[in-house]
Amino acid sequence: MSSHREAPEISKDPVADSTDTYAFVSPDKPDTVTLVANFIPLQKPDSGPNFYEFGDDVRYEIHVSNSGTAESDIIYRFTFRTRIRNDKTFLYNTGQITDIGDETWNRPQFYTLTQVQNGRTRVLAEDLPCPPVNVGKRSTPDYAALAQQAVHPIGRGRTVFAGQRADAFHVDLGSVFDLGALRPFNNAHLIPLAAMDGINSVQSYNVHTIALQVPIRQLTRNRTRPSDPLDEDAVIGVWSTASRRKARMFDAKKGRYVGKGPWEQVSRLGNPLFNEVIVPMAEKDVWNTRPPQGDRRYAKYVTNPELQALLPFLYPGVFPNLEAYAKPRADLRAILLTGLPEGVVPGFQNYTGTTRADMLRLNVAVPPTAQPDKLGLVAGDAAGFPNGRRIGDDVVTIELRAIAGLTIPLVDPSYEPDGAASAVEDGTSNTNAPLLEEFPYLGLPGGGYQTQPGTTQAS
Repeated sequence: MSSHREAPEISKDPVADSTDTYAFVSPDKPDTVTLVANFIPLQKPDSGPNFYEFGDDVRYEIHVSNSGTAESDIIYRFTFRTRIRNDKTFLYNTGQITDIGDETWNRPQFYTLTQVQNGRTRVLAEDLPCPPVNVGKRSTPDYAALAQQAVHPIGRGRTVFAGQRADAFHVDLGSVFDLGALRPFNNAHLIPLAAMDGINSVQSYNVHTIALQVPIRQLTRNRTRPSDPLDEDAVIGVWSTASRRKARMFDAKKGRYVGKGPWEQVSRLGNPLFNEVIVPMAEKDVWNTRPPQGDRRYAKYVTNPELQALLPFLYPGVFPNLEAYAKPRADLRAILLTGLPEGVVPGFQNYTGTTRADMLRLNVAVPPTAQPDKLGLVAGDAAGFPNGRRIGDDVVTIELRAIAGLTIPLVDPSYEPDGAASAVEDGTSNTNAPLLEEFPYLGLPGGGYQTQPGTTQAS
């Protein structure tokens, strides 16, 4: 998945596991940027009585780099605290929850948002309430209204939300990790099966979202709102992290784990699927602990991706040009590690300098598209991935086509992509709740009562 259970150790710590990061110019407020980071993957909505929640012992952060160094020039830090209203019941709620302040909600969460910039730490908001999870039709009868109560204006044009949402990422994991198969192309696989539509592996699952909408002027290097996409100050880098204390012990008196010592990063995420399919398994956990500015050590995996060699092997005769291409993938290095410099795509750039770093690169001078194309830049829509990442961008298809060679001509005009490079996909789409047209844009989470568990087969 984009970053759901992407490394062995973080898969054992889902509360700190980042799943997706998004950064885009807000379509309904184009003088702002929306920053979104999702955590806690694969949440079954009916997981009571201990429903999913943010970790009180985790520091969640969204980082912005605007200096061309891939270092954190601005950090938005979210820390949470959980309250138990009635310690005599096992229930999450003791009646209907029609307001996020209702006493019937027994385990409310609150959070503090802190900004770290230029060595200065400033609290932007504190004790903001999260919404409850979507328990079901009786417990949370008007979930949309509850969720809206958790959208908080916090001054200076900023708006924030933290709570459960539907996972908008989509991918056919059941097929992709079954020897690299793509169901729409099953009949061309080394081990052929009948072609069929893709199956979204995250259908019916929720995530926990932190989302922040910020005026563009507060994010750029010179505190301006650039209007020229070729202006180097128009590009920002974005990634998310989660950190824990260096030591974590169970306190029997308190009945919970407590952290001790300095904070240590345990998860990070910039470009979707970077750690998932580019970094080798033996290095994934260490990658999660490192800052982006040291990513030059992973450049060899970007310029010689394992999947590039697997595609011609798994689909014999389908990718002959890709199989014969022996040059390092300079196109992928630009897309994932430096951004695209001026001159590669006419009228566009999202170059952040020579420092090789995995982060989303958003050109804030590119206005939102009236009719977004889910394939983003490769389809001519410069407002989409890899120019930042919108919620609706089909990043699996985009990255599959890039690895299959579709983007090689950007840097090597002598190369002719295989015909399949512009058609390859996993065949999925967002089958969870539809996206919203306003902040926080992600769809409402699936409800526990409404959930119908699926079926599986052993053969």
